[in-house]
Amino acid sequence: MSIKSDRWIRRMAGQGMIEPFAADQVRTGKDGQRIVSYGTSSYGYDVRCASEFKIFTNINSTIVDPKNFESGTFVDLTAEVCIIPPNSFALARTVEYFRIPRNVLTICLGKSTYARCGIIVNVTPLEPEWEGHVTLEFSNTTPLPAKIYANEGVAQMLFLESDEVCETSYKDRGGKYQGQRGVTLPRT
Repeated sequence: MSIKSDRWIRRMAGQGMIEPFAADQVRTGKDGQRIVSYGTSSYGYDVRCASEFKIFTNINSTIVDPKNFESGTFVDLTAEVCIIPPNSFALARTVEYFRIPRNVLTICLGKSTYARCGIIVNVTPLEPEWEGHVTLEFSNTTPLPAKIYANEGVAQMLFLESDEVCETSYKDRGGKYQGQRGVTLPRT
């Protein structure tokens, strides 16, 4: 199994693996201001966060149960900036839509810019033949409010190609998050 390079990522994006796609690193916004970078890097692809957020709130003193998740524990927000309360979290989604090849496993890692501020992005795999917008979880580990910027880089995808095609892909087994669009809550 080997990690894939910028050349491979560009080639596969041309075949629809990542849409929309930035062939190089983007470091400035439309207004010329510096942003948290996104786009193709040496051995990965830095994804952006869309402007749709679900911010966790415990106003109802609910127990968080992944088998019976209460959607009312979130406040929906559409904005260019999301403020995550202290010691809380928010969900978002990638701007990019992914179509993972059958012989590839993709791993999502947080960017160091956010990690250095105490904002952690959940590490998650994108399995072979999974497709959709990636739902991202941002944990604010600090005792202060924390900002997430929409349409800027938030996490990096690493692509690992196997030397053998898997027997059963995510698509084959009808995975519950296949084809997800928007921010997707836990499903059982």
